[in-house]
Amino acid sequence: MGVFKAAAIQMRSGTSPERNASDMERLTREATAQGATYVQTPEMTGALVRDKDAKQTIFTSEDKDVVVAKARQLARELGIYFHIGSTAILRADGKLANRALLIAPDGRTLASYDKIHMFDVDLDNGESWRESSAYEAGTEAGVVDLAGTKLGFAICYDLRFPQLFRTEALGGAAVLTVPAAFTRQTGEAHWHVLLRARAIENGAFVIAAAQGGLHEDGRETYGHSLIIDPWGRVLAEADHNEPAVIVAEIDPAQSAAARAKVPNLKNARDFSLRRFEAEPASLRGAAS
Repeated sequence: MGVFKAAAIQMRSGTSPERNASDMERLTREATAQGATYVQTPEMTGALVRDKDAKQTIFTSEDKDVVVAKARQLARELGIYFHIGSTAILRADGKLANRALLIAPDGRTLASYDKIHMFDVDLDNGESWRESSAYEAGTEAGVVDLAGTKLGFAICYDLRFPQLFRTEALGGAAVLTVPAAFTRQTGEAHWHVLLRARAIENGAFVIAAAQGGLHEDGRETYGHSLIIDPWGRVLAEADHNEPAVIVAEIDPAQSAAARAKVPNLKNARDFSLRRFEAEPASLRGAAS
């Protein structure tokens, strides 16, 4: 693929997959009008739904999902690589997967990735999440050949687990992806610094399409979709939480150049952890 233009689509997905698919199409056409040949959508493109019972009625299998069908249509029509950052997919066993799909220009699925790390947290001001109560965690990292450029997968909370990105970088990924629905609270604190860190420590581009704003189900997400180069520089940003498209040029040679300058992937060494258990020190003048 060589040098290509990548787009990250920022959305505000509601509870209707049909409406979200329509919004996705509009923003995708805007991205390709700007020359993008790779388009990434955010986590939970299909729908953001907090109610557990509603999830079972809204979400369906991959072959029946309207967002997946629309993505295949757009990939074929526009001749692009379409990366559904993630959408909820009903598995054959009745459980839900938070799944990313990369679709080729001919409409085939090149790769899929199920989010590994579940967002089970208790934040300030009573904000609490238990993703594992609705979704089954994935167990495999993923790297795919994107017409000569290797791309690695992650979704949202995965961002906080650098070993995932290091594994994919060692597997040859020059482009790392982090589609997300970061909460406003965590996004304001950590979004930029974590994404830039993953780019710098792996000498890789990072593309992160985000959800943004106040959603129908009551949650609030941070937005600020980003594309970052292997030296940690921000190439493009939606510096707000409104629906938007950002586009930047991706030159895989820049990843190789960054890794040649700082060859930390090659210089890493195995080591063990030694736990020191010193005897309590006697204090001078202490009573005996």
